[in-house]
Amino acid sequence: MTAELHTLTGAYALDAVSDVDRAEFERHLGRCAACRQEVAELRATGARLAVAAAVDPPPSLKPLVLADVARTRQLPPKVPVTRRLSRAKTWQLRVSLFGAAAAAVVAVVLGVTRTPAPVDPVLGAPDAAAIEGTGQGHATLVVSRSRHQAVLLASDLPALDAGHVYQVWLIGPGGARSAGLMTAEPSQRMLVADLPPDVDRIGITVEPAGGSPGPTTPAVTRISLA
Repeated sequence: MTAELHTLTGAYALDAVSDVDRAEFERHLGRCAACRQEVAELRATGARLAVAAAVDPPPSLKPLVLADVARTRQLPPKVPVTRRLSRAKTWQLRVSLFGAAAAAVVAVVLGVTRTPAPVDPVLGAPDAAAIEGTGQGHATLVVSRSRHQAVLLASDLPALDAGHVYQVWLIGPGGARSAGLMTAEPSQRMLVADLPPDVDRIGITVEPAGGSPGPTTPAVTRISLA
């Protein structure tokens, strides 16, 4: 997302923004009365335009639609690809995570330097499940709701220059908040984060070195927990 948040009122009113952009813009709306008024006016205008362009359907349309419904198979609901961790998959993830941890002696989380959190308690949790991400590269999120923790492992993300980092965002009804910065090793990037119960999405964005207080670019990788 660009710094010009005020320019997103039209796109937001028409629901034409990404999930990460929507979360950040809704945070902005909470403190910007001018944008709240403009969004309300644009939505009202859109509703009036829709009413003005509306036409009554011909009587013959309803039986045609019902006939199509009767013979058209509905698409299954889109759900995140979640699977319980097998012993082999757990071992594979341990090997990958060990390599990522060894490549980064420390991790920077919310501007504080600390050693990487252990991953075995999350991987070994009875309810541990792996969810695959979508977007650039390959991302796997191992979630343990009982421990309120998650381990994120990403590979094949585009290389970044020294002035940028990959930052992970926890997204829920309250907006997007930072989970920290991914380790810098290009081949395997990792992050261990606390997972509040209201989080239903994870996003990875490219941010300036040191991280940002809120997302400033569209997510390159997304993971749905819903």
